[in-house]
Amino acid sequence: MSDKDILGVAFDASRTCVVIPTYNNATTLAGVITDVLQYTSNIIVVNDGSTDNTELVLAGFPDIVYIGYPRNVGKGWALRQGFTKALDLGYAYAITIDSDGQHFASDLPAFMNKLKIQPGAVIIGTRNMKQSSVPGKSSFGNRFSNFWFKVETGISLPDTQSGYRLYPIASMQHMSFLTRKYEFEIEVLVRAAWRGIKMDSVPVSVYYAPKEERVSHFRPFKDFFRISILNTLLVLIAFLYIKPSRALRSLFKKRDWANFFKEEVFNVHEPHYVKAMSVGLGICMGILPIWGFQLVTAIFLSIVLKLNKALVILAANISIPPLVPLIIFFSYKTGAVWMKDGGGELTFSNSLTFESIKSNFQQYLYGSITLAIVSGVLCGLVTWVLLSLFRKKTSPVI
Repeated sequence: MSDKDILGVAFDASRTCVVIPTYNNATTLAGVITDVLQYTSNIIVVNDGSTDNTELVLAGFPDIVYIGYPRNVGKGWALRQGFTKALDLGYAYAITIDSDGQHFASDLPAFMNKLKIQPGAVIIGTRNMKQSSVPGKSSFGNRFSNFWFKVETGISLPDTQSGYRLYPIASMQHMSFLTRKYEFEIEVLVRAAWRGIKMDSVPVSVYYAPKEERVSHFRPFKDFFRISILNTLLVLIAFLYIKPSRALRSLFKKRDWANFFKEEVFNVHEPHYVKAMSVGLGICMGILPIWGFQLVTAIFLSIVLKLNKALVILAANISIPPLVPLIIFFSYKTGAVWMKDGGGELTFSNSLTFESIKSNFQQYLYGSITLAIVSGVLCGLVTWVLLSLFRKKTSPVI
């Protein structure tokens, strides 16, 4: 049995297929399909509303699975249709390869070998972006995409724009997506990473035709604009929901609370100023008049500033219900400093609510911001002093 026969058996055993999305690439499509057929017959071609003679080309390959529709929607939609069909046919994995001849079917064994090592992972074919034939805009776009992917997921990948990929579609079948065009290939990576699906890569070859022969359906302004909008949305979701929720889950998953406080809260390897800033930020966020968003904002800032998330969360809980009337009262009194007439009067009681200060909300607003900043700074300084004194007391005498 030849190596290619063995690879064909591996495709069947792992329930892997090859999905080829195509749009007006009739001149190269036949060659791509022919090359892939040398390794596997598990091929799904998605004709994304081509207006050339793509259908005539595909008529020459009656044994492959064909999906077609009359109107061009976008590469992302074509991939999604291919994945859906692959799942219906019982496949667990799908390798996507472009129909313009940039990718080489000879790299399929690399994906299958990596799949043995990393089952269930998204595997990306990493191109050599330093070769002279790579267009400058592609090199820049790749760096741009890699940067935002790391911001959104915390994961570093060498080539997030490569369309040559292996997807664990069985693990992704319940995921929902917003995009239908080129930006889908960014969204699917980010959402898969958020779901906890592993990311890996393999080196692949790439061919860029000479400029005068190159066919590209990428529209620089429109597509780059959509990609920028998508990245903005993904960053907001990442920092306002994904990362804060992960931080909270990591806290509540701790079963040994003694070790949790030792490792996370009283981390001996963490500088004192980080702990002090964490406490100060938590106190500040707990007092700021952003009720309902205090904890989320505190976690978001702790991630951005690389502070101790456990300390920030603990300190932010200064705004627990029993202390809320006290915070409101002192915020209102502090605000009197900013009022020309000395501010209004307010009597402290356990029934003190926001309704009590409704008549002079400006005084409360100014006061709460001032109190939050001052309290945060003071608590941070006190924390730093206490930690410094504690370190001196516990230092061995030589």
